[in-house]
Amino acid sequence: MKRSSIRALSAFIALTALLALMLSGCNLFGGQPDGTTENSSNNTGTESPGETVDYASLLKLDMSSETLKQIVTVKNYVDGDTTHFHVPQNVAEGGVLKARYLAIDTPESTGKIEAYGKKASKFTKEKLSSAASILVESDNGSWNRDSTGSRYLVWVWYKPSDDADYRNLNLEILQNGLAVASATGSNRYGEICLNALNQAKTAKLNVHSGQKDPDMYYGEAVELTLKELRCNIEKYNGVKVAFEGVVTINNNNGVYVEEYDPETGLYYGIYVYYGFGLSGEGLDILSVGNRSRIVGTLQLYETAGTYQISGLTYRAMKPNDPNNIQKISDGHSPAYQEMSAERFANGKIGILAEDETVKEYSVAELSLNSSVSMKNLKVKSVYVTDDKTSSSYGAMTLTCECDGITVTIRTLPFYENNELIGASEYEGKTINVNGIIDYFNGNCQIKVFTKDAITVN
Repeated sequence: MKRSSIRALSAFIALTALLALMLSGCNLFGGQPDGTTENSSNNTGTESPGETVDYASLLKLDMSSETLKQIVTVKNYVDGDTTHFHVPQNVAEGGVLKARYLAIDTPESTGKIEAYGKKASKFTKEKLSSAASILVESDNGSWNRDSTGSRYLVWVWYKPSDDADYRNLNLEILQNGLAVASATGSNRYGEICLNALNQAKTAKLNVHSGQKDPDMYYGEAVELTLKELRCNIEKYNGVKVAFEGVVTINNNNGVYVEEYDPETGLYYGIYVYYGFGLSGEGLDILSVGNRSRIVGTLQLYETAGTYQISGLTYRAMKPNDPNNIQKISDGHSPAYQEMSAERFANGKIGILAEDETVKEYSVAELSLNSSVSMKNLKVKSVYVTDDKTSSSYGAMTLTCECDGITVTIRTLPFYENNELIGASEYEGKTINVNGIIDYFNGNCQIKVFTKDAITVN
């Protein structure tokens, strides 16, 4: 055989062998299929094809590292990647650390509702509410804030039981497919976080499944009254609903809406969060004094422990779209239904349920978010929020008494001639108030939004 033929044959054999090696899945360059290199340090974990790895059990908390660490307890569950924790004053001013979980971005379940958002929020709450211990860790030697400046970027660790190791909740959320990437590789646990994320994608878990969220309501809005909504509030959690009511107060990117029910003689209300998704005609529909048709999704706002409507839309090109919010009429006013302190604190009402039984409700709780007036309240003490870093700086809590009943009034910060109004304006005096029935820390109170809504007798 000629030498040139031999060289050609040898080249062909070598090429064939190389192709066979590549098809067999081997990597000649020592890397992974996604371009990363294998590294057994930091317990990043490796898996065989088809094997599911519990990365949260592989990653160990190093108490001797340079990162800051703090044992905490939960103040408020917000959503899947945000929790408020009680901490010492030297960790966060006010004793509350608003934690934004590092490396993950879970779907929304507060201001707006996204697929798998409620599932992610439930997952976080279940893990932390049953934990024997919770610890937060910084990514380096400092407590670092996020881009909003109001939250701290942290790793959240929890012990399922007293004798268990700490598990990294950020990582566990990733490996369960309940979050997408958020600078996932750019942190101290980046490699193992990417491994967990890629495993969830390969397994098509939850947000990576391409499937509809079974816990999310995808049907047309349920048409109902505010009375029906209030009397069965848990039943409609997560459901898209439509109802009519009068817009009474605009506050904090949302409005209060109320509706009168002649059968019970009560006003029923709800807070409607419009956020930053509406403009122009959409916002005009929610003007105070309008009677409007509201279409949105009911959700539990964990931080406040109250329900609200969110996910509003308005398509100007299709004003009669049944999914649009719509203006019905204008020129209306808040009812400010007069209520005695006794009825506010102890009033009960029986309402016939669907199963023909009478269910008893607290009048104040059933009337949440509706407008109310109360007279002859003797102000016993006034607490003023004095944290200058808080948006509530200058807000007052008035502890009042009427006929032996204690009623709490909560105000926004009030100003007169650019001067903040303090406790002396009301302490020891008798007042009348117009406000909204609000819920705070397990109790009903009256929230007042303007100085004119309080008159001193």
